[in-house]
Amino acid sequence: MSIENEPDVIEKAKAGDPEAVTHLVNEYADIIYRFAFNVCRNPDKAEHTTQETFVSLLRKLDQFDSRSKFSTWLYTIVSNHCLMLARGTKADRFVSIDDGDEDTPDVLLGAGGETPLDEAERSDTKMHLDRAIQKLGAEYKVVFILRDIEGLSTEEVAGILNLSVPAVKSRLHRARSFLRKELSSLFAEDYHGKD
Repeated sequence: MSIENEPDVIEKAKAGDPEAVTHLVNEYADIIYRFAFNVCRNPDKAEHTTQETFVSLLRKLDQFDSRSKFSTWLYTIVSNHCLMLARGTKADRFVSIDDGDEDTPDVLLGAGGETPLDEAERSDTKMHLDRAIQKLGAEYKVVFILRDIEGLSTEEVAGILNLSVPAVKSRLHRARSFLRKELSSLFAEDYHGKD
């Protein structure tokens, strides 16, 4: 998503034009909220994080230098707020990640069927995937969501989180391996439970 003439809108916002600032907030509020909610899974925390992100945007807008995409810069801000919030509530963090031995994200949701039973199973799988994602430590969860849910490149995620590309790949690999194990053990339990 991008605003028509976004560079002009950003320059006007930097100059203090309230209409331009409102335009930026309206354009990106849903994206920022969705990302924050995916990380913390709590509407109040997601709303708080979204508000904090836009407060930071207003304070730091003059620091945006147009070398990266504006959306990438915003992801940097909201990721920092999500990680700070997670560090402030360490009791909400669940697991350490054991490294797996596969590199591909083939665990995640496959193509859906056409019958109501297929649809119910897909919905059930999504629910279990959501629960598994919430067990990830914040630093793994943020990488996974930026890369595999938001669809950003590994290089963009590295820039957003101020990490090296190998560090992003390592965290993503560990997150995917953990999720693969969580879901495979769950489905093994479901399968054996039906016997």
